[in-house]
Amino acid sequence: MKLRTICVVWALFAAVSTLAAPQAAAPSDPKLVDAQGYQKLVEQYRGKAVLFTFWATWCEPCRDEFPMVNELAKQYAPQGLHVVGINLDQDGDLILMRRFITRYKPVFPNYRKKAGDEDAFVQAVLPGWNGAIPASVFYAKDGRQIGHLLGAGDRATYEAAIRSLLASNDSAAAAR
Repeated sequence: MKLRTICVVWALFAAVSTLAAPQAAAPSDPKLVDAQGYQKLVEQYRGKAVLFTFWATWCEPCRDEFPMVNELAKQYAPQGLHVVGINLDQDGDLILMRRFITRYKPVFPNYRKKAGDEDAFVQAVLPGWNGAIPASVFYAKDGRQIGHLLGAGDRATYEAAIRSLLASNDSAAAAR
């Protein structure tokens, strides 16, 4: 009986200690963007080579591709590449999105598409795009959209697109 009492007291102590311990602050949720917000982001990155990547936690190819894009963002940042993520999860998937971001710790900022007005959003991103993901859109320093990858891409495809993007920025600078 004494051992049982000690175990119960110990379990209660452990539970209270866990509840009283300071909890790590949850990272803030990505800011919401709509079609107009996306255009503002593109303008904000004018003067920089930028890759916008569109992803969601429910998209298996996105889950596979995201860590690679994060690695490429680290690798090519010293050469002037900026990466911006746009999450397309619905509000009901916020917990999954938070876990995903916590797990992969992206080195680039992420935003979340505001619910509604899907057609205006996809047309603002890439006219004719049907919204299928993963998708990545590349912008030159002058703000021109110079390429895109729709569907899952491998590392070699991404690296070729990134090198082309960075080279287009170098040749534009040399022409000035």
